[in-house]
Amino acid sequence: MSSTFEQATAIVRRLRQAGYLALLAGGCVRDRLLGREPKDYDVATDAPPAAVQELFAQTVPVGVQFGVVLVIEGGDSFEVATFRSDGAYVDGRRPEAVHFSTPEADARRRDFTINGLFFDPVTETVVDHVGGQADLDRRVVRAIDDPDERFREDRLRLIRAVRFAATLDFEIEPATYAAIRTHAPAILEVAWERIGGELVQLLTGGRGERGLQLLEATGLLPHVLPEVEALRGVAQSPDYHPEGDVFVHTGLLLRHLPPGCSETVALGALLHDIAKPACAAERDGRITFYGHCEQGAEMAIAVCQRLRRSREVWERVGYLVHNHLRLVQAPEMRLSTLKRMLREDGFTELLQLARLDALASNGDLQYVEFCEAKLAELGEAAMRPEPLLRGRDLVAMGYEAGPLFKKILDAVEAAQLEGELTSADEARAWVQRSYPEK
Repeated sequence: MSSTFEQATAIVRRLRQAGYLALLAGGCVRDRLLGREPKDYDVATDAPPAAVQELFAQTVPVGVQFGVVLVIEGGDSFEVATFRSDGAYVDGRRPEAVHFSTPEADARRRDFTINGLFFDPVTETVVDHVGGQADLDRRVVRAIDDPDERFREDRLRLIRAVRFAATLDFEIEPATYAAIRTHAPAILEVAWERIGGELVQLLTGGRGERGLQLLEATGLLPHVLPEVEALRGVAQSPDYHPEGDVFVHTGLLLRHLPPGCSETVALGALLHDIAKPACAAERDGRITFYGHCEQGAEMAIAVCQRLRRSREVWERVGYLVHNHLRLVQAPEMRLSTLKRMLREDGFTELLQLARLDALASNGDLQYVEFCEAKLAELGEAAMRPEPLLRGRDLVAMGYEAGPLFKKILDAVEAAQLEGELTSADEARAWVQRSYPEK
């Protein structure tokens, strides 16, 4: 039994002792019933927000107008929300008003039956007003009551349905599926930041290929990722890509993404070949995609920016897409060039992407394994040695500070990485011979 579960149970007990009804609610109940460790625990209660704040020493009123208070226990945050029913949704995201109500009304305002369950941790019983237990047993994602109404209330639920079906390996119930297809164009009413967050969770959930297939099948893909939709039908040379077109290859790569992988690796995997449609050509009977790494990096950055990912994320994704074929050149690189590549910030993720790319095509891992062996053989000290010379040393040798400094220091480092220079005295003598003009 996890400590966070015990802390959530203690919150429930405290509310009960004060005369209120309190239950665990939503995703944590679903995950526990599926044998998965919940990421967090939410509590639903008939206690009003003011009473919750009085009962607990450390609280944050994150959404009192919606009856939501964060309770801090043992350094962890627990969302405690008053049972409510929602008024009309006017912006496809939030209700214009809420009314504190009953557990059943609270369950029926939620999105899918598997998320509308409550659990009493004191008696260890499930409280189910919406048929969620049966749908968990059937492994089905079903909208609560009228699916059209649920999707009109919050358009983001269109993608959430796909995410839950993909990551849980569930099917989408037919009426819910039909409603997603009907409302798919309305996903663009949702803020891109929310769409981006859902897509990242889908890709990092362990079943990215199925998520991509469901986005395409439900008609959501051309609206949220038209660049990925454009990969369909783009043929590749069968000797390098026996698996099929670029869309199939991308799906296979996502299949190999481990659950819990980084956001940057996931987005790099999705977008690594994003420029192939624009760069496709035929030369001497072979299909080519010259320039797709460079152009793809620009496109990938634009997609990440549209999805409102952080600068740190889109810069890393751009690096991964731009360099995802670079390892092929590793065996022919000068030792200094190879060492510099292996020590780059982001190379560990680049190596991971290159392995996934190979597994999703012809399975040739020789370049990946070459780099892995070199990393183990060389070690950090050989790839990042203490510089033999610094700028102050060049000044002491009579050189004037300026653009030449970087050129000299880069050249010295390259010779050091090659093993041609091993001491500061050797480096000074080499500089004086190579750059006599000071």
